[in-house]
Amino acid sequence: MTTQQLRRLLQPRAQRPVYLLDQLRRLEDAGLVERVRALHRNPRHAQFLWFLTEDGYLHMDGSQESVTRQHRTTTATATGPRQAHTLAVNEVGIAMVEHARRAGHECGPLDWMPEVAHRMRDGQRRFEDGHVISDAVLDYTHVAGDGRRTLLRAFVELDRCTMTVTRLADKVAAYGRYFDYIPQEHDRARRPNRSRPAWQSTYSRFPRLLIVLDHQSPRVLGSRTNDLGALTGANPGLSALAAQLSVGVTTLAKLREQGPFAPIFKPLLRNQPPADMFLRPQAES
Repeated sequence: MTTQQLRRLLQPRAQRPVYLLDQLRRLEDAGLVERVRALHRNPRHAQFLWFLTEDGYLHMDGSQESVTRQHRTTTATATGPRQAHTLAVNEVGIAMVEHARRAGHECGPLDWMPEVAHRMRDGQRRFEDGHVISDAVLDYTHVAGDGRRTLLRAFVELDRCTMTVTRLADKVAAYGRYFDYIPQEHDRARRPNRSRPAWQSTYSRFPRLLIVLDHQSPRVLGSRTNDLGALTGANPGLSALAAQLSVGVTTLAKLREQGPFAPIFKPLLRNQPPADMFLRPQAES
């Protein structure tokens, strides 16, 4: 995360995050975090990016605030080609957190997890062929005026419009395969409910799929949305699951400006909740 992203999450009211910077320097001196410069046309304007060191991961593993993971950020990955994508995924989470603050809902820095792998096929040699990897899994608790609480959970796919729209549509289709995936016998023998889909061992309800587009050109965003809708709507496997899956697309700019409960999501499958109801708790019924 950039220093600015950390400030928005942890010290949103501070004009100068003196305390935050002091704590980051202490963590750096202790060898628990590291920083690199973000890629920028003008290096003097580039922000610092902060990430845990191996000692930082070891310190966090097993704590109540974190989940032990195999994925590790290194200097190479922090400065690599996915840097901009990672920062944009952070922006989706931060947009949700900022809206929750304004609306009196609950969504905090620990309520989304990036890079979550879900197995969708058996017997694949390559990890990528047997899994769909969500850019993030996000939890958001909607708190109604009468105090009624509804947990909304979503898979997040962030698209900077750098891959082909066909490839993006293929990833959407992979969630359909994940919905139907039942482990083979050698896997099911270790599970108490052998005939249940694999996702039910992790989620009580299949999360919505939110596709967030990030690009400066309204023309590119519009054509991308329309093309993705045409491809997913023509997929017979997804169409057959339209009653069980909720798939919607929006832009990062709309998410920031209007929040997740505005009519900003275009449903991609038939008979989906309309845009103004796509993420609202009423759509849970």
